[in-house]
Amino acid sequence: MFLNNSIQYNILSVYKELQHFTTTIHKGVSEGNYASFNLGLTSGDKLENVLENRRRLCTDLDIPINKLFIPIQNHDDKVLTIDHDLLALSEVDQQEMLQNTDALITNQKNICIGITTADCVPILLYDPINKVFAAIHAGWRGTVRKIVSKTISIMKQKFNCNSENILSGIGPCICQDCFEVDENVAETFIKAGFELENISLKNHQSKKYYIDLRKANEYLLKKSGCLSHNIEIINLCTVSNPNILFSARRQTIYSGRMLTGGILR
Repeated sequence: MFLNNSIQYNILSVYKELQHFTTTIHKGVSEGNYASFNLGLTSGDKLENVLENRRRLCTDLDIPINKLFIPIQNHDDKVLTIDHDLLALSEVDQQEMLQNTDALITNQKNICIGITTADCVPILLYDPINKVFAAIHAGWRGTVRKIVSKTISIMKQKFNCNSENILSGIGPCICQDCFEVDENVAETFIKAGFELENISLKNHQSKKYYIDLRKANEYLLKKSGCLSHNIEIINLCTVSNPNILFSARRQTIYSGRMLTGGILR
């Protein structure tokens, strides 16, 4: 569902205390492969353009820009909790904490947490009972490292969340038809415990695999105890929708990034 130039998740829109979104390519000032609403700092866009785009986002969200928390991602499995103690740190120390992080969790109100993607899988988690919200960046490496499972485990440990109450939104990402990988990547999934026949197709002539990252992360959610009816998948392929979404595979790594995240009110 589209609202105010962003993609909304029906399963989360029920909860008025949670303002959530995945941004699209529109409404920004960036140019070229970054046109126009690029929110990522690390793909080669001009710093002043990204900062202006982030300022525009914060204006729409009615928050100061220092209440926007976006990690510097590393395709790994580090999960950071944005809690009262972290918010008490200086902005410099906060930025240091956000380095090499691919998932954020918070129960704090009136701050925006989010992760950037341009083919990787963005995942939002929300526990409406304990009012805990998470944003996860799961590329194929993060999926293999089971970052979504780790995030849920931390939500349980730190906030007493119950998997059966957690709502999950799997956002726009590269689809199975577009995600061709070689045998080495496929072997990595096998070693991580995935059954390839359930998440991939093989072209026996080229010996290439086509992996469904949505299905792989849906499997991890269910294995962590999340209920099927609490999982929503946005079936928008980043590669195949240039009119609304950035794609590193389509545009090269020097492309814009969407932001998927939200605010607890």
